[in-house]
Amino acid sequence: MTGSGRRSARSRIKSSTDGGDDRSLRIEKPKPHPQYQRDRSRDHSLIRIPSINLKALLGFGIVLFLLVLFLIHHLINPVERPQTPRVVTPFPAPKIMDLPQFQGGHKESLYWGTYRPNVYLGIRARTPQSLVAGLMWTGVKDGRFSMRHVCQDADELEKYGWMRHNGRDYGHQELVDQDMTLMTSFFKSKEDGSGYGGDWTVRIDVRNENSKLTEDLQQTAHLFFYLADEDGNALSLSRDLLDIHDNSLLAFGSRKDIGSWHLHLASMDDLEVHYSGFKTPHIHNLSDLVQQNLGAQVRKFGRLQLSDTSDDSSNILVFQISGSIPFRADIAFVSGTDLGGNSRLKDRLNSLTGTLLTTRLDEKEREFDDKFKNSFSLTDELDFESISIGKAAVANLIGGIGYFYGQSKISLPKTSDSLTFYGYSVAMTNSPRTYHVIGLISDDWSSNPLVNIFGMGLTEKISEGILTFRGIEEVANLRTPGAGCFEAEVVGEFDDHKELQFVALVIFLWTFWKNILCDAILQFKSGERYISYWPAELYTAVPSRPFFPRGFLWDEGFHQLLIWRWDIQICLDIVGHWLDLMNVEGWIPREQILGAEALSKVPEEFVLQHPTNGNPPTLFLVLRDLVFGMKKNKFTAAERDQISSFLERAFVRLEAWFQWFNTTQSGMATSSYFWHGRDNTTTRELNAKVWHHMELSSQETFSSGFDDYPRASHPGDEERHLDLRCWMLLAADCMYSISKLLRKEKELGKEYGSTAKLLSDFAILNQMHFDDAYGAYFDFGNHTEKVRLSWQEVGGTNHYATRELVQEVLERPRLRFVPHIGYVSLFPFMWRILPPDSLILEKQLDLISNRSILWTDYGLRSLSKTSSMYMKRNTEHDPPYWRGPIWMNMNYLILSSLHHYSKENGPYKDKAKTMYSDLRSNLIRNIVRNYQQTGYFWEQYDQKKGKGKGARVFTGWTSLVLLIMAEAYSEW
Repeated sequence: MTGSGRRSARSRIKSSTDGGDDRSLRIEKPKPHPQYQRDRSRDHSLIRIPSINLKALLGFGIVLFLLVLFLIHHLINPVERPQTPRVVTPFPAPKIMDLPQFQGGHKESLYWGTYRPNVYLGIRARTPQSLVAGLMWTGVKDGRFSMRHVCQDADELEKYGWMRHNGRDYGHQELVDQDMTLMTSFFKSKEDGSGYGGDWTVRIDVRNENSKLTEDLQQTAHLFFYLADEDGNALSLSRDLLDIHDNSLLAFGSRKDIGSWHLHLASMDDLEVHYSGFKTPHIHNLSDLVQQNLGAQVRKFGRLQLSDTSDDSSNILVFQISGSIPFRADIAFVSGTDLGGNSRLKDRLNSLTGTLLTTRLDEKEREFDDKFKNSFSLTDELDFESISIGKAAVANLIGGIGYFYGQSKISLPKTSDSLTFYGYSVAMTNSPRTYHVIGLISDDWSSNPLVNIFGMGLTEKISEGILTFRGIEEVANLRTPGAGCFEAEVVGEFDDHKELQFVALVIFLWTFWKNILCDAILQFKSGERYISYWPAELYTAVPSRPFFPRGFLWDEGFHQLLIWRWDIQICLDIVGHWLDLMNVEGWIPREQILGAEALSKVPEEFVLQHPTNGNPPTLFLVLRDLVFGMKKNKFTAAERDQISSFLERAFVRLEAWFQWFNTTQSGMATSSYFWHGRDNTTTRELNAKVWHHMELSSQETFSSGFDDYPRASHPGDEERHLDLRCWMLLAADCMYSISKLLRKEKELGKEYGSTAKLLSDFAILNQMHFDDAYGAYFDFGNHTEKVRLSWQEVGGTNHYATRELVQEVLERPRLRFVPHIGYVSLFPFMWRILPPDSLILEKQLDLISNRSILWTDYGLRSLSKTSSMYMKRNTEHDPPYWRGPIWMNMNYLILSSLHHYSKENGPYKDKAKTMYSDLRSNLIRNIVRNYQQTGYFWEQYDQKKGKGKGARVFTGWTSLVLLIMAEAYSEW
């Protein structure tokens, strides 16, 4: 989940209707042949015989006859509706989110929320086109004002994050920007007369504890609260906006979902309010619009204030709230204002501001603390500071839940280096009188009605791939290398490509017609094609607000291990949204980049999703917990009913997901699996990662989740990946448990039970993956250890050679175990396949506890110090990621298994118990220390000094530290 510099994908795409293409897409009518001038004698008889052009009449008759034949043919054999490509065809089963338990009161209770995790404070509804709100403020950097809005490290905030958040109607956040502290509280209520989803309010407390700023900057803070309508509906300003003491109304409007609404500002402090209104279809660049407005005002008048102007029909209103620090402002959104009288509306507004709001926020804080205590039952050994950090862990994970809507971009194989989009391109080849034509067409020419309609004189010769047209001698090598793509070499003499234009136009029109019906427009970008997934919504937690504010399939299973213990309904809602993203093949895109806001945070090379590549099915981790909890009666009767209904509806999708892995990621040997898609041609990586299918660049998809973790040096179909084998065991065992719970074991469970039994067979596992010489489990593949990156000269431009780090192989690889001890080696231990009295279990415990291999005072390394790949860069620009640093998700799973074996009777019980206690203490102590020092949770931790590394504000799976504090582990 890393990435660097982003170039705009849009900058490389131009419309097919640009000026340069107008000529190629225009049909020019041929000029009529000139009529011969004749002297005609006039007939002066009473009966005049009209002059008839027999050729025109005959031509008209032929056209009419052909048209009648065409209509008869298509009445008898109607044209079938073109099929949507399978990769973007939704799974043909009832959606999980259509279950009654996700409708009604549940859906309304989650309608409004802080569902924009990419900004410091962002509010929206769970609907595709929402009314959205957010907060900005001015900070100071290098002596100059700068705008704070989108979460980013460049702002250098000392600290920010949710201290409490219940995921439904309350959250409290602290943000420290130099000496200014902002505390934002979100509160939501549903009262009589409220519109759908209820009312909400935001309290903003601004303080300045220690003043090191200049006197001028110290005294005044400038906040900018905005409201925007994604539907583009105009928002109305209050007439008395600039005097909030006489009238607190800022803006008002109406929407179909919530009815009429008002936005109010209340404060006991002396505040100055200014505003600006914008009309724009996008909100992800709102910071720029505000800064431009402020900049113009500063240049004109020397004042840092908005212009108090508004575009016509503005769909975005920004309100500047300025005041001397300290001050407090309550911003209340009241819905359904047309449903009740003024007195009731005033009561609702009063309950959302001032002292009544203070009382309600205090009550919500106590409720959060009580629920935290009951949900996690932390032991007395933990001090107050550790418990507070545990609260921050769950609050940041829950507060980071977002709602997204849009279409994923799915990669299709490259077909050409030509720039082609929505139509065709023509290029000369090395052969004389031969042109290379590329365009978009139907896969099935025989069902192409537009070819028949427009192709008068067009004859098709499908056999041998030849298509002939009247001025064209030959269309050779007709082929469809991918869905909807046409390629051919056209031979002949052409006058300004007119005939070629006609053929390509027919292709273009057909493609446009087909794709509009299919809602699947193919895109071309420098020869790279993608197709859009269907429009979909996703409600999900995110790994990191500044770096990864979007859904990641591999991360989400770990998130839910904590969330289900906090709120089972929210957990089921999130998992249901993910499973509803499954296509007809049983594949789910690994990274969800939905909507303009999400896309704005993603480097271009990570946008496309690749349907040949998988991602660890971690959702089975939480499903296994739920099934076990059902067996142990850990849920209320109502929760049991909801879980059972969920599993019943989800079962068919889970089956398809399992089968997708079982068929597309299987290996050559029975019961073996490997992550498909690794690049066996790259010379620029020390160890080839999983890569984009058919890609010619060094981009990766990170299918295994372990990115640069060392695999076989030479990728191939004979590979056997240990981690994927264990993920398949988890999936098969979970499916078997669900089938038994639903009483389907006789009809459906046998296959999963036998698969789980096969994959957990200790003898087969050892035969395929255990190396006696190392006493460790490994991958298997075509491998050599004698490989390195060395600087070499490669061909450059302008006759100048360039130097690059290139892979150098010093020994011929052979089929063998891949001798790198690390997280992957411990998967059989994590999955508890090892018998408690096995000597191999003792060897695994020795590997874990060995300081020269995995053990540190801060947690377990991802890769052994003895590995030849330990802390090695994979490319010149690719530093080590899973080659040494400490990761919380794997440490949690390892700790969970140590806890398990410390309870199992056997010769290694006491050793496992001691190791468990030491590792748990090391992990908790290091994360607490880092949080105290930096104010953040981190993506990974340095194996030498324990310092946080990678992305900060990483409260995805790093929040598992709370489950470690609570000693809450998966059981099965």
